[in-house]
Amino acid sequence: MTFRTLLAGLGMLLSTVLQAQTEPYIFVLGVGQDASFPQAGCYEPRCMPAWEDSSLRQEPTAIAVIDRANESSYLFEATPEFRDQLYRLQQEAAHPLSGIFLTHAHIGHYTGLMHLGREAMGSRNMPVYTMPRMSAFLRDNGPWSQLVSLGNIELRALQHMTPVNLSAVTVTPFLVPHRDEYSETVGYRIQGPNRSAIFIPDINKWEEWDKSIVEMVESVDYALIDASFFADGELGNRDMSQIPHPFVVETMALFENSSLTVRDRIWFIHMNQSNPLLDSNTEQTRVVLENGFNVAREGARLPL
Repeated sequence: MTFRTLLAGLGMLLSTVLQAQTEPYIFVLGVGQDASFPQAGCYEPRCMPAWEDSSLRQEPTAIAVIDRANESSYLFEATPEFRDQLYRLQQEAAHPLSGIFLTHAHIGHYTGLMHLGREAMGSRNMPVYTMPRMSAFLRDNGPWSQLVSLGNIELRALQHMTPVNLSAVTVTPFLVPHRDEYSETVGYRIQGPNRSAIFIPDINKWEEWDKSIVEMVESVDYALIDASFFADGELGNRDMSQIPHPFVVETMALFENSSLTVRDRIWFIHMNQSNPLLDSNTEQTRVVLENGFNVAREGARLPL
């Protein structure tokens, strides 16, 4: 190997490293269901270790899209653990938060907005991207309406399948079926310069949707999708048809005939405290991983 060849190789390596440091990426901030793990009032054997050891706790699902080159970071979901998640986001990316995208009006997805009010951060015109019913809910109901009237947040209108350009990243909301008591529910397609992702933390059964989740996963590089429950019967005597999320076992069955390449795009997220996938050492986690799927964990980075 000549010196010139070696120098060229080092130059290519340096270029690759610099690109990896500047390309946008998804940063996972939480993987739990709305109420965290352990939930309030849970003193069952599966919950007690996490009360005694805080490192075992799991915060509600939230992700961020970080674009170092443009010094921007966008949060997807404002969870009840907004304070801690914002801290970890700004440890990862020191620039100020650029905006927040919300999926719907269930407690684990928007109530963290309270930290932007005058009792806390007192932010000024923080962009909050919302669909029409979600915007109306925040604008017309206290205490959220005070965030709008005081200028702590600035509502930015979203529309189904209408892209929003954020420098190097494009975000497109799409409607999904869910329990829409107070707002519509959306997932997001996140398109970076080189890779794309979908984020669907909450949805009813896949068959209730007029889209094919298999085809959607085949069209992206990452799919962070609803894994609230692993299987039926997980909640004891509760009727799980009243909370009709797709079970992980159902999602795995849908992809039974898909290639390992396609299965590897799936990242299960938004896990209820009853879901054994929260524990990386369970038999259920082993089965999921051995079948080619992924389980999202706090701190994961997915380059775009």
